[in-house]
Amino acid sequence: MKKALYILIVAIIGWGCTDVKHDESAVVDRQYPDQEIWNSNITLTKDGRKRAIVHSAHLTKYNDHAFVYMDTDVMVDFYNEEERHLSHLTSDTAIVNENTNDLIARGNVIIVSDSGLTLYSEEVRWDHRKERILSEVFVTFVTPDDSLTGVGFESDSDLKNWVIFKPSGVTSRALEY
Repeated sequence: MKKALYILIVAIIGWGCTDVKHDESAVVDRQYPDQEIWNSNITLTKDGRKRAIVHSAHLTKYNDHAFVYMDTDVMVDFYNEEERHLSHLTSDTAIVNENTNDLIARGNVIIVSDSGLTLYSEEVRWDHRKERILSEVFVTFVTPDDSLTGVGFESDSDLKNWVIFKPSGVTSRALEY
């Protein structure tokens, strides 16, 4: 009996000293935001005048990053130096750089100017300092006369002075010399 009890105690101690293996895939190293806001509005200014108002249904901010992340229903209204509305952007997501006030919009990006011009893309960047809309990916630009496509785009915030860098498509317009 003593021998059986001794073996049982040694087995329990030995079993208790074995390495317990954890499923490391179940442990997620997740970083949570320092700030989280719903239905947010951010006003981007230049020389004390608003140049853009960015709205998002959900915004997150991490203190160790100089970026604000918007991941739901992003809308941006652009303004000129007299604070007159120029155009409206919608996208799935956006990032605002807090150091430069530049904005990157991604996913189903649509920009409609007040003059009726429309840009479609999967990604655009707004350069706050130059007040320019830029894209390095495929774009479709719709004017009252044409629908133009290409890769790479640059314009002012009201889409009036624009360039498509690698255009493709057909137009019925005559060349102006």
